[in-house]
Amino acid sequence: MKKLNISGGEPFLKPTFIGEVFRFCKEELHLESCSVVNNGSKVTEKWLDTYGRYLDMMAISCDSFDAGTNVLIGRSDKARSKGNHISRVFEVAEWCRQRGIKVKINSVINIHNWLEDMNESITALAPSRWKVFQVLLLDGENTGDGSNSLRDGRELVITDKQFEAFMERHKEQKSLVPENNEAMKDSYLNLDEHMRFLNCETGGKVPGRSLLEVGVQNALKDAGWDKKAFEERGGIFDWSRDMESLAKKSSNLDW
Repeated sequence: MKKLNISGGEPFLKPTFIGEVFRFCKEELHLESCSVVNNGSKVTEKWLDTYGRYLDMMAISCDSFDAGTNVLIGRSDKARSKGNHISRVFEVAEWCRQRGIKVKINSVINIHNWLEDMNESITALAPSRWKVFQVLLLDGENTGDGSNSLRDGRELVITDKQFEAFMERHKEQKSLVPENNEAMKDSYLNLDEHMRFLNCETGGKVPGRSLLEVGVQNALKDAGWDKKAFEERGGIFDWSRDMESLAKKSSNLDW
C-alpha cells in the first residue's frame, strides 16, 4: 500500500478521527501519500497545525465559481450566500500552501456548469491537480430508482459532447486531469466502512468480502478493478507533499 485517500460525505465532520488515521498511516505504515476530499467548509488552521504534517494533498470540491450556480448544484443552501463557498476554497488552498500541502481541486461537470469558463479562477488557485469529472449515475446511488437510490441525479446528466466542450474550453490549464464516465468506470479502489471493496462493473456499488475477513488479495478479487484503466486515467502521479515549497515558504513553522 502506497497511498490512502479519505472521501465522504464530508470527512471533516470527524476531524480528530481522520487526523489520527493520517498520523497512523505516516508514522506506523510509512505511506507515501495521504489525501482527503472535502468541501473546505470545516477545515481549520488549528487542524492543519496539528495534523497537516501527515497530509500530502488536500482535495477541495468546487463545482462552480459562480454563487448562483453553486446554489443550483447544492454546494450552497441559500441564494444569499454571496459566494462564501468560493472564498472558502481560496482560503483553505492558501492555508495548505503555507504548510507544504499540495492542493487539488475536484469539479463535477453537470447541466448547470458545463458552459462555465473557470479559467481565471483555476489559474488564480494554481492547484497541482484539477480533477474534472463528468457527472456519473450509479444504481443505488443517484439514479432516482425509488427506495433503492439515495438521491436523483438524472437532471444533472450531460452528454459526452457537452463534457468535451468544457474540456476544450479549459485545455490550456496544465493541472487539468479530465475523467469522463468511461475513464472512471472500474478504475477506482473504493472501500466502505466495513472494509469491503465496492464493485461498479454492473453500474452500481456492490460490496465484496471484507478484507478483514478474507485478506487483501482475496478481497481484491471482488473489486472489479481495472489496473490498466487506473494507470491510463493518471492514477499514478506526484502525490507526496511539497517539501521544497514548505522549506521556502514556511521556514519559521514550528510543528
